[in-house]
Amino acid sequence: MIDFTGQVAVVTGAGRGLGRLYALDLARRGAAVVVNDLGGSMRGEGTDAKVADEVVDEITTAGGRAVASYDSVDSPAGGQAIVDAAVGAFGRLDAVVSNAGIFGSVPFEDLSVDDWTRMLRVHLDGGFYLSQPAYRVMKKNEGGRFVFISSSAGIFGQPMEAHYAAAKAGLVGLTNVIAIEGEAHGILANSVMPTGFSRMVTETVGDEKFLAESGFMQAIRPELVVPLVTFLASRACTFSHRNYSAAAGRYARIFVGLSEGWLADADTEPTAEDIEEHLEQMSATERFLVPGSIVDEVLEVCERRGVSAMPGNAEVEFPQGSR
Repeated sequence: MIDFTGQVAVVTGAGRGLGRLYALDLARRGAAVVVNDLGGSMRGEGTDAKVADEVVDEITTAGGRAVASYDSVDSPAGGQAIVDAAVGAFGRLDAVVSNAGIFGSVPFEDLSVDDWTRMLRVHLDGGFYLSQPAYRVMKKNEGGRFVFISSSAGIFGQPMEAHYAAAKAGLVGLTNVIAIEGEAHGILANSVMPTGFSRMVTETVGDEKFLAESGFMQAIRPELVVPLVTFLASRACTFSHRNYSAAAGRYARIFVGLSEGWLADADTEPTAEDIEEHLEQMSATERFLVPGSIVDEVLEVCERRGVSAMPGNAEVEFPQGSR
């Protein structure tokens, strides 16, 4: 059994839905959990301390350890307070599940600046405000795990959700850099794109008859997302810098790949007409690599060009990539 005994986890947005399930499973496996939830509506309005308190009661009644946090992730002070709650109550911090978020559907042409900035402030800024102080604690402790709850909406797109998609895609970028910088300190970071039946679904769809009768809605039970998040938050997870989708019991890696593309002759000046002529070759996906960072992309091009990315006689070991 994957065990969290002696470890401390923070789960934001843990008062309802998927976040609650993450917190309960981590606690069941021995983690001391900071149950963070502002208790607001899906659009981020209002507060209700009972939302977090009820989950804490569930955990402690079952014999686990948990404390509530009512701070919002949308400010540096809020993010710091959540981390301080973990260290103050339990003395350390080993895992962060960055799950807090809001949701609202708006056609792109009608999307207001306030709607845009509010969404990014909670999801993307909130991810930063929480993870930076948590990272500092983990660095002192020589290790930790971040699980950022992103969304396929950010990777593949979703109508009426430009602000939400942009914020969630931004979390993937944040995950990537924390993974790279954290490697030397035993800090791993991965992201999850969950599909689960929650109030985000019910409030968006709105059709109660459809929700009750839809086979798909019954298939995306939120409990099916939990195993992936729990594993990535655990010490059993030994890799970093990856994104995974969880939907209806199907778990799959999502990755950004770089196609082999078209390499223009070094002694030519490519034109727009050349791009048009080689577009099919540029767009083919049969051969690709998955760069570990922007450095890998540059090194791969240099290798194909037969030039060095380093000055002088410095030696460079080129990545193998994933083809």
